[in-house]
Amino acid sequence: MYQKFQLGWIEVITGPMFAGKSEELIRRIRILKYANKNIMCFKPTIDNRYSETAISSHAGGKYEAYPVKSVAEIEKYVTPETDVIAIDEIQFFGKEIVPLLDRYANEGKRIMVAGLDLDFRGEPFGIMPILLAKAEFVTKLTAACKICGEAATRTQRIVNGKPAFYEDPIVIVGASECYEARCRKHHDVPHRQKKN
Repeated sequence: MYQKFQLGWIEVITGPMFAGKSEELIRRIRILKYANKNIMCFKPTIDNRYSETAISSHAGGKYEAYPVKSVAEIEKYVTPETDVIAIDEIQFFGKEIVPLLDRYANEGKRIMVAGLDLDFRGEPFGIMPILLAKAEFVTKLTAACKICGEAATRTQRIVNGKPAFYEDPIVIVGASECYEARCRKHHDVPHRQKKN
């Protein structure tokens, strides 16, 4: 009943902000580095909150990574000897990254990505629905709701002490100064149309 996976797959670590996604990605990278795996780590240049050249967690964990603007830049660094490709904040990449990750997985590489599954509106974030569907392994983490302390599955954007409006821009890079983890009950998005 127990099957062995062939080499090459996609793992997605997801959840809201402050759930420990980057920390979990760093933990997995360190374990594989200890096992002498050849690992290439990447992060989008847009995410420079804690470091320009490292995957960084809110808790202070760091691991060196190449900051990239495009999929083409990733291809410059990955070689046939690369065993593992790790990418943080994957939601900031465009749809062109999906076939690239598929190709690398088909070549026998282990792909580990971390990113938000939902945007601040509570809607699927960019390419994440596709990656979640294609991944062999998905780890969905929760945070603690800033209001009630229960399991938070959403990210609340705060502007001048109040919830951001639905029509506000999707991408604003920030941390605790403009985002909070919230549960479904306490996630508030003014101006969102009620869906039937």
